[in-house]
Amino acid sequence: MNDFNDRREIERLIEELEAVSMSRRGLLRGAGAGALGMSLAGFLAACGDNNGSKGASSKVIPKGQIADRLNFSNWPYYMDPQVLKDFQRKYGTKVKYTEEINSNNEFFGKVRQQLDRGSSGGRDLFVVTDWMVERMIKLGYVQKLDKAALPNVTKNLVPSLKNPRFDPDRNYSVPWELFMTGLVYRKDKVQPKNINDIFDPKLKGKVTMLTEMRDSVGLTMLGMGKDPSKDDLDTALAAVDKIDKANRDGQIRRFTGNDYIKDLPKGDTYLAFGWSGDATSLKKDNPNIDFLFPPEGFMLWSDNMQIPVGAPHAYTAEAMMDFVYDPKIQAKLALYTHYFTPVLGVKEVLVKKDPELANNQYIFPSEKLLENAHGFRNLEPEEERTLDSRFEQVLGA
Repeated sequence: MNDFNDRREIERLIEELEAVSMSRRGLLRGAGAGALGMSLAGFLAACGDNNGSKGASSKVIPKGQIADRLNFSNWPYYMDPQVLKDFQRKYGTKVKYTEEINSNNEFFGKVRQQLDRGSSGGRDLFVVTDWMVERMIKLGYVQKLDKAALPNVTKNLVPSLKNPRFDPDRNYSVPWELFMTGLVYRKDKVQPKNINDIFDPKLKGKVTMLTEMRDSVGLTMLGMGKDPSKDDLDTALAAVDKIDKANRDGQIRRFTGNDYIKDLPKGDTYLAFGWSGDATSLKKDNPNIDFLFPPEGFMLWSDNMQIPVGAPHAYTAEAMMDFVYDPKIQAKLALYTHYFTPVLGVKEVLVKKDPELANNQYIFPSEKLLENAHGFRNLEPEEERTLDSRFEQVLGA
């Protein structure tokens, strides 16, 4: 983990920034000069290493004609249908939008053989989390982007996200949204106070955890008073052991990808490790569903757009990437998903419509809230194999 993930360093930088009364917007615009920007860069670099894009293609996507169709694979609750209509209106392109990504590993298992053969399975664009971005790059499964085709991205991408360790100079990925992992719950059934409430025997059989190892293990570590951005492999394995015991005791109903969103409305689950934007989307139909940023801390990640090898409409996929980096379009998307936006200028657009949105902690989290955000430290290959293997044993138990 780099130095900016050291908690004392973040606190020192925040104190310096408070002394000059910088705004959050100023922090985001200040390339490499703010606690928020630097801590975000540290969080998002947590899944990478110094090997860069080894194995990736050096040939950029060639310019072409905008196609009449685009195949876009994404997670549930991650797209405003109006944005797709706006794209079609501008380019004449009909988007086949598929919510087929339930978890990173599940999706990877689904597409790996195709990508290994140089086929995208018809997909032009997909969205995966930063650590999976690195894997896709190293395996040569994604295409190098033509920066000339991405003027909005170049202009409006938050500076702190422009050069993550998992994809230096953003040659193979563009951030979609940033998301925070905490507690999603039914407030008519339970009032959680902290992470360890998920282990409360009173909720036996009514809690779920995520199949995303870094989320479930990271939150559990935070509940143990440990820091997933710094602590060693043995500490992470101790967290896995705690999850394993809870699972064997029947505490955990099941491990889920994005499909926990089905369990909460039905009342099968009262408390879940889950993602901030999902809670907001679910709450629209069921006001009893809410989200808690645990006092011990929460996990912060980015999901990223990538164009796979063999994509039939790669140039059009770049057009979609750039389209959603228009602040007016991104404002629609952010307001619909309620995830942390990576695009400059969105706040100004939304606040004109509704000044209260400036205080929306899901879209525009405050500096104070982000002090409690954590990444998962960079794992050496052998560490990752060990931790993944042990966690997979728990999932299969």
